[in-house]
Amino acid sequence: MTRFEALADKARGCRFCAHDLPLGPRPVFQVSPMARLLVASQAPGTKVHASGVPFSDLSGDRLREWMGLSPGLFYEHRLVAILPMGFCYPGRRKGGDAPPRRECADLWRRKLLEGMTEIRLTLLVGSYAQADILGQGRMFERVRAFREYLPDYFPLPHPSWRSHLWAQRNPWFEDEVLPALKQEVRRAIGGWADGN
Repeated sequence: MTRFEALADKARGCRFCAHDLPLGPRPVFQVSPMARLLVASQAPGTKVHASGVPFSDLSGDRLREWMGLSPGLFYEHRLVAILPMGFCYPGRRKGGDAPPRRECADLWRRKLLEGMTEIRLTLLVGSYAQADILGQGRMFERVRAFREYLPDYFPLPHPSWRSHLWAQRNPWFEDEVLPALKQEVRRAIGGWADGN
């Protein structure tokens, strides 16, 4: 077992916040030191907590559609890393899920990122991921100005039902952002897109 694999195993077994998590600890992420594309998201929801598979819900279906990736490519860990801000379901608060817990970043996330040196593009999915990397700002303004963050980062809204309604009111997202996203994803993954 490599040092990276040992670190990932320890992170999957983390129980640090067990007393604060309403459904108990279940870290959900996908990593590999060979991954070329990083999906930086917020935290698992209840369906992902139950399945243990990142983005195994309607939001995941929408994100894969946005990216132009089949489930087979999306879940190829040597290609796509999925590393949320918080690894476990954080519970609810008024209006939706609670924010990702910060402990994951300090305990595991930064160390795992250090071991993934082949990342060519990071998708900043949602306001928490964007704030972590880019600092405070307005999520949808960043999405509209996505070209300013290339070639390293591509800011996106979280692919929830709320952003689906927002996208219907803002046709530039589908007309301008999504074609560019698909192109950047293909650039990042290289020959994988052609061969699968």
